[in-house]
Parts: sequence; C-alpha cells; structure tokens
Amino acid sequence: MTHTGFPSQCSPNSDRCLTRRIQVDLQTQQLRLIDGENRILRFPVSTAMNGPGEESGSGCTPRGLHVIRIKIGEGLPLYAVFKGRRPTGEIYNEALSAIYPERDWILTRILWLSGRQRGFNRGGSTDTLRRFIYIHGCPDSEPMGVPRSHGCIRMRNGDLIELFDKVESGMEVDIF
Repeated sequence: MTHTGFPSQCSPNSDRCLTRRIQVDLQTQQLRLIDGENRILRFPVSTAMNGPGEESGSGCTPRGLHVIRIKIGEGLPLYAVFKGRRPTGEIYNEALSAIYPERDWILTRILWLSGRQRGFNRGGSTDTLRRFIYIHGCPDSEPMGVPRSHGCIRMRNGDLIELFDKVESGMEVDIF
C-alpha cells in the first residue's frame, strides 16, 4: 500500500466519533482523549504563546467546540515535515533545523480543526479552519506544558501518532 500523507476522512457518525472526544485544557497545557466518561489518554501539549483568542492573525489558540475536519499524514514516517499541509519529503533533524532556523516546524501528523460555534470560532475573522489551526507534531527540543506555539496545539511526535490512530475526522474537540 502506498501512503501519500494526504487527507483521510471518515463518517462523523461512526461509533468512535459518537463516544470519543478530545479536550484541550489551556490552563494545564494538557490534551485528554475521553471515551464516554473515561479518560483513556492524557498528553502534555503546547498552545499559543499569545494565550487564548479567536481572531485571525492573533497568534492565539481558539477556544470552544471544534471538530477534527481532516486527518493528514497517515502512514508517513516519524518527523515527516509538512508545509502548507503537504509532506515535503523531508525528515526533520538538527541539520535541517540549522538550515531553516526560523521555520515553525509542523511534523509527523496534522489534525486540522474546524470551529462549531458560528460567530465565535466559525465564520468571518474568527474561523478556526481558515486560520489553519492544527494539532501537530513539533521538534523534540520544543517544551511541552508551556505555551509556545503560534496558535496551534503542539504535541510530541510519538504522542501524536498514538492519538492520531485513535481519533477520526468529525470527532469533537473542546478547547477551554
């Protein structure tokens, strides 16, 4: 089977989408995968250095109810580099980092989020999807548990692969 790294989608009415959801706690910088009433996974994350906010160009992490719109990167290797949501064919390493020291690295997998609350995180200048807000991997040198991103939710690459395999497009994501 050939893996392209391009979007995969599923029905938002699948059993997994109905019972599982993601919670991102901006205060504790933690992401939790919840199944029914049970927490099944918990990971440290890094959200926006500028704090919470919904406006385009703010560099803030949007709050409220979202869904995973598209999963990108299935089958790609650990540390695969993305630019514009497309795999570049590069694998992140220190040498590549030295060549592009200012790049905001998006690695391994992307969970592209879409807001569900019209006027708050969907539509107009507050649209999460149009702001290109993702849950994505980052270099291991980036600290977790500390707000350092430009608005996205950063995760450790191994943690992201574990999460990616347990979620589907259409699954609810609550950022608070």
